[in-house]
Amino acid sequence: MPSGDEEPGTLPTRGLAWTLTIGGLLGLVAAIVLLVEKIALIKDPDYVPTCSINPVLSCGSVMNTAQAEVFGIPNPIIGIVGFTAVAMLGAALLAGARLHRWFWWAAQAGVSFGVVFVHWLICQSLYVIGALCPYCMVVWAVMIPIFWVTTLHNLRSWATTGSGVRRVAGFLTSYQAAILTAWFVVIVGLVAVRFWDYWVTLV
Repeated sequence: MPSGDEEPGTLPTRGLAWTLTIGGLLGLVAAIVLLVEKIALIKDPDYVPTCSINPVLSCGSVMNTAQAEVFGIPNPIIGIVGFTAVAMLGAALLAGARLHRWFWWAAQAGVSFGVVFVHWLICQSLYVIGALCPYCMVVWAVMIPIFWVTTLHNLRSWATTGSGVRRVAGFLTSYQAAILTAWFVVIVGLVAVRFWDYWVTLV
């Protein structure tokens, strides 16, 4: 086995492989739908996206902003490329692939960019645009666990025996479900507080 391969004790788990596969596919579907809706909106400015449900859950309000094309192209295009790569990685792991360490470094860079970008978009949606895109929220929901499981795997893989990184990795792994749940609870809480005045009108 080449020296760049993973050590036997740090092989990807089935949970990691399934999370990447399913998360990647869900994110890919959401990104494709978003791109289709964006194209329809470009063709017809009066088009109402299927995910424009009410004043808060309004894809149209989000798609017409500069934040929807941060890098000069519609954000869903980035999502399609990224989630395709994630789903393929997950499928490869399910098939028993053994990946070199440089590949995991690249994967970590990709998911780190993705999770930072998603949280920037969350802040923009809540505090600048003032509207939520349901399909975008699907992307948020899958990007966080994709980042989380990939990071935990890499921490376990890269840490040396007895190192501080291994201890941190062990702690995070022991509480991974609780931390991930708390992560989502915070985001849901921010959404609830930001649009509380509207939510109470629905009761």
